[in-house]
Amino acid sequence: MTVDFAQAAADYLALRRRLGHKLANAERVLDRFVVFLDFVGAEAVTLDVALEFILDPDLDPASSNPSRRLQAVRGFARYLCGIDPATEVPPSGIVSYRALRRAPYLFTDDEISLLITTAASSARTVQRAVMLRTLIGLLTVTGMRVGEALRLCDADIDTDTAVITIRATKFNKSRQVPVTASTVEALETCMKVRDEKLPSSHWPNVFVSGAGTPVAYSHFCATFRRAVNTAGIGDPAPVLRPRIHDLRHRFAVHTLIGWHEAGLDVAAMLPRLSTYLGHREPRYTYRYLTGTPELLGHAAALLEADQQMRASS
Repeated sequence: MTVDFAQAAADYLALRRRLGHKLANAERVLDRFVVFLDFVGAEAVTLDVALEFILDPDLDPASSNPSRRLQAVRGFARYLCGIDPATEVPPSGIVSYRALRRAPYLFTDDEISLLITTAASSARTVQRAVMLRTLIGLLTVTGMRVGEALRLCDADIDTDTAVITIRATKFNKSRQVPVTASTVEALETCMKVRDEKLPSSHWPNVFVSGAGTPVAYSHFCATFRRAVNTAGIGDPAPVLRPRIHDLRHRFAVHTLIGWHEAGLDVAAMLPRLSTYLGHREPRYTYRYLTGTPELLGHAAALLEADQQMRASS
């Protein structure tokens, strides 16, 4: 039978997205795969055709691209099996890639202050300075993903209850994030300055550019990088160049340290941190818990207390 691969790919992506998956990378891969199938004149997705695409010699074999292609093509091929019995699904282990975990850079309190001051001082307008100060501060005190913060709208901030609603994030889920009164005050100030300086803006986003449009992820990343370099943060450790995402790691580590210092049951509290960060389950939160001297010290104290209790019983 003849299969319209472009239509089948669109139907497959639509089905998966109705289940909550975003699949931006899979869509890019499958767009290329459909073009490739047409180029080679394939009438069905076979193992040979799939491997020719997945193991493209122009791709760096040491990169994650072949494994990403395999993942996308496998999912599509499994879907196609229900349409065309001639479809062959590539084995899952035929391409392997293990990403090396990059140790995060954990900003100190002084470095956060310096970073915010440097970023704000580089702004050409008061509105941009306030926006950058508030955005970096929000990422620091909430551990939000950058995209989540950039998509925030006025209606997402309940100033009466000090709760921020993060809508349709990973896996198309929403969550509520309690914050402090000072965080709400900073957000209100940011919105007030935005409305005063950019009264013609029709966008509902809290964080907007000087043109009144939502702040672009790439532009904010570039501004963050320049501020880090200008402030000289991370110079003694060039291997661990600070990234925006490291603010999320910092939040997770500092939260655990605070719980330890307060004498709380950290193991019992960990699911709360997972929910706050937007993780589906605690195991995804563990990769954020870098073994800092403070955390290791608390862990050693707990281990010692446990051993003493066992010895006395």
